[in-house]
Amino acid sequence: MIVEAFDDIYQRACRQKGGEVRLQQLLCPVQSSQALLAVPDHRWLAEFTRKIFQSGFVWRIVDQKWQHFERLFWGFDIEKLLMMPDELWEKKAQDPSIIRNWSKVATIKHNAQMIYQANLDGGFSRLIAEWDPQNITALWRYLKKNGQRLGGNTGAYALRAVGKDTFLLTHDVEAYLRNHQLIEGGIQTQRSFEAAQQIFSQWQQQSGLSLSHISQIVAFSMGD
Repeated sequence: MIVEAFDDIYQRACRQKGGEVRLQQLLCPVQSSQALLAVPDHRWLAEFTRKIFQSGFVWRIVDQKWQHFERLFWGFDIEKLLMMPDELWEKKAQDPSIIRNWSKVATIKHNAQMIYQANLDGGFSRLIAEWDPQNITALWRYLKKNGQRLGGNTGAYALRAVGKDTFLLTHDVEAYLRNHQLIEGGIQTQRSFEAAQQIFSQWQQQSGLSLSHISQIVAFSMGD
């Protein structure tokens, strides 16, 4: 397996985006482990829920309605939500101020339980903050196994949104990996995850950049 030097990818992305300054402006913020430790539980649950509702839907509409989600679900307060009776969940799922999708609303309770359980075992924010970026795909699998509707790119997108350093297997990144024959078969398979993790780790050693920034630069190098 021959992996392209990351500097070549970086230079191509600079050309695609109008120069290095512009490219740097497009890169997302990445939080330190200390900052992630301070993220309250309700913000993790909120971001998981936002990404679940955005999945397969128009992101702009979810964002427009998000203030109503926050109000209706008490700012995603874990303890309040876990005490809510089933009939109230059903009532809230039908509230016209949000996107009425019962199967997605039901994930809020399930993912609240995941976070609550992790807190009993040492803390959800600590779990995320201390997870080794060199095995980030294992964190994706953890979220898929223990949460609900957090498989695919959904869990990874939520992690990125809060600031956890992670690459993403977006369409552009997948296209790059396939065009260079670095992965084969399904993108969500264990084999593809391991291959992608190895490649991104190699690029990180070359560049000293975060996985998040490397991922974006690879995508930008593929064009708009």
